[in-house]
Amino acid sequence: MNQAYIYDLIRSPRGKAKPEGGLHDVSPFELLSSLYSSLEDRTGLKPEHIGDVILGCATQVGEQAGNIAKSSIMYHGWPSSVSGLTVNRYCSSGIDAVNFAAMKVMTGIDQLVVAGGIEMLSRTPMFADKPSPFMDIKLASKMGMFMMGSGADLVASQYNVSREDADKVALLSHQRAAHARDNDYFKSIVPIYNSVKDITFKDDELIRQSTLEGLAQMKPSFAKIGEQGVDALYLQKFPELEHIEHVHTPANSPSMADGAALCLIGSLEAQNQLGVAPRAKITAMCNTNADLYTVITGAVAAAKELLRRNNMTSKDVDLFEIHEAFAATMVMCKQELEIDDDKLNVNGGCIALGHPLGATGTIMLSTLLDELERRNLSTGIVAASGAAGTGTALMIELV
Repeated sequence: MNQAYIYDLIRSPRGKAKPEGGLHDVSPFELLSSLYSSLEDRTGLKPEHIGDVILGCATQVGEQAGNIAKSSIMYHGWPSSVSGLTVNRYCSSGIDAVNFAAMKVMTGIDQLVVAGGIEMLSRTPMFADKPSPFMDIKLASKMGMFMMGSGADLVASQYNVSREDADKVALLSHQRAAHARDNDYFKSIVPIYNSVKDITFKDDELIRQSTLEGLAQMKPSFAKIGEQGVDALYLQKFPELEHIEHVHTPANSPSMADGAALCLIGSLEAQNQLGVAPRAKITAMCNTNADLYTVITGAVAAAKELLRRNNMTSKDVDLFEIHEAFAATMVMCKQELEIDDDKLNVNGGCIALGHPLGATGTIMLSTLLDELERRNLSTGIVAASGAAGTGTALMIELV
């Protein structure tokens, strides 16, 4: 098997998923085209050397339909010889895209692959494709397709996560993200020009100044759906629980966002076609599926499985980027994986920085790589959760 290397990793800033957001007026084609251009400029990449483009996208409808990986490179003007593939494993899609690209390089199918993700939630909202497993209550019940927020409250109940515990996770995420932004730690960000607003969008815009007192004023988001029968179902399934704790609010849940990211993956020989040396190597990958009921715990399950397969513990890893798929998940993560606080999401997570679904995994990988390089460390793991308990993880080492 060949070794797969990361030659470069770039991303847009994350914008609010609202009309006033910094990326709202930029189409997904324009956004990806800006990143393709930047990748070419930074690495000397020639499109004729690209074997494939693989992008994650969770809501493939409208502008994001029609295989956005292929259509975006057609929009950008790369030759017809460059193929494209769009993948959807819910919110872990951005890591899966990178893993699939790495597998193509490792097996010798391609020498260079561009991987990443795109999601413009202000233009194509979540569930805009009207997925029946989520929208049809009878079908959802038969399949066990539970909503993410309900699963997060179940996790809070199982792990005794109080409302204050959840709010502390959110507060720390914002504090760390603000510190990273103010000190220019996010080196992977590529500024994006928004011609409609006539601005050059440079920074993640969802980070807020918060206090525990302010966070405590927010009302629970998922209590009502619990009253409509979900809580009763959970209590029937988990009789050891006396009640379901509804601790998650808009403030301690992942913020919806617009964003995109690209990762250039290749063999060692591919550097002969580029103007840069590789930054990191991909050393392990896995995907798994956690309990359908807890829904959003796949990142923890995938990270745990990755460590097990490689005979490692959390002490063998320098940094972790674990998807902040609701605050309770992070409390569970620290308990299950025994990760020291100074190793976990050290520059904030999706609660503060935003969650552009199909792009999130690749963006998290960029944050991990930036911080490993800044601290002169070696090994990192990134893991993301998706709906239905899905989870994907990836381990890298600096070279």
